[in-house]
Amino acid sequence: MSEWCRTVVRCAVGQTEEFKVEVGLHQGSALSPFLFAIVMDQLSEEVRQESPWTMMFADDIVICSESREQVEENLERWRFVLERRGMKVSRSKTEYMCVNEREGSGTVGLQGEEVKKVQEFKYLGSTVQSNGECGKEVKKRVQAGWNGWRKVSGVLCDQKILARIKGKVYRTVVRPAMLYGLETVSLRKRQESELEVAELKMLRFSLGVTRLDKIRNEYIRGTAHVGRLGDKVREARLRRFGHVQRRESEYIGRRMLDMELPGPAQSLGAAAAADIRQAPDEDPLPLHRFSSSLPRTALSPFAKWNAM
Repeated sequence: MSEWCRTVVRCAVGQTEEFKVEVGLHQGSALSPFLFAIVMDQLSEEVRQESPWTMMFADDIVICSESREQVEENLERWRFVLERRGMKVSRSKTEYMCVNEREGSGTVGLQGEEVKKVQEFKYLGSTVQSNGECGKEVKKRVQAGWNGWRKVSGVLCDQKILARIKGKVYRTVVRPAMLYGLETVSLRKRQESELEVAELKMLRFSLGVTRLDKIRNEYIRGTAHVGRLGDKVREARLRRFGHVQRRESEYIGRRMLDMELPGPAQSLGAAAAADIRQAPDEDPLPLHRFSSSLPRTALSPFAKWNAM
């Protein structure tokens, strides 16, 4: 299907002459991802296990096992199957992470070479830690939120723009970057507080007020029409739980609900039940406002904020 493919390379000074693509797949073609998936499915058919023991995304492969011996055996099987058909397993990029590690667990090797051990790794945009915590992922979400805020700071910090418009821009651009993937993360109170503190800093900068103005957080949120971030995380978690429950019984998410994990980790069902108990009966968005047109000395929590 990709025979006699020709392509060019675009650079700062123009385009190169056409040349043939004789090795691999034609990059940039709409068929390339589909063809690559077909090839990988065929190559890995005899060694691939069902999820979550084997997970593939393009050429990134995650192998999960319950012991070091099983990891080495599965890794060697993958290496043999791929390399006998002309593909190579990158030794420098291959890493392993041990969860619930015990003393004397040893190391993982591949053809006599020791595989690099890590305490965390990034897969599909999320950071997984060996201790089961999510502190690194929360810090990444906070940094992503600030990056998004800086991109639209010209709008958010413009005092000529209405506060509700700023809130709408914030909810559209900044908040999705902070909430990405958190519906699958079990947040602690401290980590949820880190996210909310960062969000309130962004909102205060956007509205032109500081902590010295002594304006309560609910008035900041009410002025920008932005609800509590913790409520949005719980809402996303419940929505995700509903999607999983509606899927067929063979879906990986449904099968993971029945998996017993060591340690005090809370199951998805128990976390969803706790979220339902904490869900407010009414709209959590406060209706309090403060007037940014008033002098800062008049911006007091005891003033009549709705007198705009």
